[in-house]
Amino acid sequence: MVYFCYIDESGTPQIPGNTSHYILCGISIPVKYWKRCDRQINSIKTRYGLATAEIHTGWIKREYLEQSSIDGFDRMNYSDRRSAVLSARTAELYRIKKTNNPKALKQTKKNYTKTDAYIHLTFDERMCFLQEIADTIGRWSFARVFAECIDKVFFDPAKASHSADEQAFEQIVTRFEYYMSNVCRDGEDNYGLLIHDNNETESKKLTSLMKVFHHRGTFWTEIRHIIETPLFVDSSLTGMVQIADICAFALRRYFENGETDLFNRIKSRFDNRHGKIVGVRHFTNEGCTCNLCQSKLDQ
Repeated sequence: MVYFCYIDESGTPQIPGNTSHYILCGISIPVKYWKRCDRQINSIKTRYGLATAEIHTGWIKREYLEQSSIDGFDRMNYSDRRSAVLSARTAELYRIKKTNNPKALKQTKKNYTKTDAYIHLTFDERMCFLQEIADTIGRWSFARVFAECIDKVFFDPAKASHSADEQAFEQIVTRFEYYMSNVCRDGEDNYGLLIHDNNETESKKLTSLMKVFHHRGTFWTEIRHIIETPLFVDSSLTGMVQIADICAFALRRYFENGETDLFNRIKSRFDNRHGKIVGVRHFTNEGCTCNLCQSKLDQ
């Protein structure tokens, strides 16, 4: 059996960076189910007018202030909504230009570019879209989620002798390797391939790191089932990497903000062994009261 493990991150690995947590998340799909998963996700995207759009959860969940200023926005069709929002955004860009504030203009243009694909949907519709995607992931009994969730307040690179992103990657590789070993049947070999959202800096670092793992293993295990170094792909063109984005975002928002909605919808897919969650770890202090840390204490 061959497995793809799609990997994406949420938050920044830099310390302090602009997020308190750094999440690296992978979702494993047996190759024979890939087409079914892809079709299900594309069907949901099409119903929301997002057939060609990238799922970028952080931008989808934002409030788009222009929508609240458009009378009857929720009663418009998708085409009219898009036209009205684009008109409002053009007016706002002209207004900012007059203030001679290049920093604000640059940031506003970035916000508009990142959210352009979703402006025909109300906030509630966007939330329903993400919930449908998360519910679909939750029903994939054949899928497994692996994640390293690092609370950067308690991460010391000097003591760890590596960076947060390197630790997270080693953990994902280790858990994916263990999973494939555990599900092997007599006489059957399982092989896995890592497919990672493309980032030029990360790709060079993680490719080199994976070569080390192939040569001498991770700290915990030899690598017998993962083949090659990670494939780095454009997430806008590879739908299943976008699914890893949703999972990573759900985890970060849970640990940083206590948001449970998306987290609870995908939790059933966290890799577990004999009822114990082994695929997702919250790297933090011993007194953490989050659901994941407390469940480990109860097990």
